[in-house]
Amino acid sequence: MDLDQLNQILKLVREHDLSEFEIEHEGLRLKVRTHGVGQVVGGPAVAPVPAAVPSPPGVAASVTASLLSAMGAAGPVEPVEKDEEIELAVVKSPIVGTFYRSPEPGAPPFVDVGATIKKGQVLCVIEAMKLMNEIDAECDGEIVSVYAENGQPVQYGERLFAIRTT
Repeated sequence: MDLDQLNQILKLVREHDLSEFEIEHEGLRLKVRTHGVGQVVGGPAVAPVPAAVPSPPGVAASVTASLLSAMGAAGPVEPVEKDEEIELAVVKSPIVGTFYRSPEPGAPPFVDVGATIKKGQVLCVIEAMKLMNEIDAECDGEIVSVYAENGQPVQYGERLFAIRTT
């Protein structure tokens, strides 16, 4: 693997906003982890991470296919379907805490997939240190994905929602 191939791998990791990526090719094992926004760390193989955030479907196959072709690997690579170009805004957690989709147990969620939202509308609540923090939409649009599970802990910077902007 040369420097150009390594730079291409790092570019793809940043482009697809992956928190971790690992590839093994011809006896070489490369593991790349990101720590925070834009900072990429790579190096020798280390012990596996106990919990990993799953990538959206199709992203891992797309990145792997791109990397294998960049490394000159031959062999079958499954094609990845491309959706039409869509502008998505990703709402990330501003704090560490527990994610809640509704204001109280048994109440309907603030938003569901397919819901049209307005800037400033409450999307969820994150409980941190016994305080309920409302997370508001930063743009108008439509909810296309909810990444976090109700009642589950979230980390700073973790994806919560994807919004198709209008």
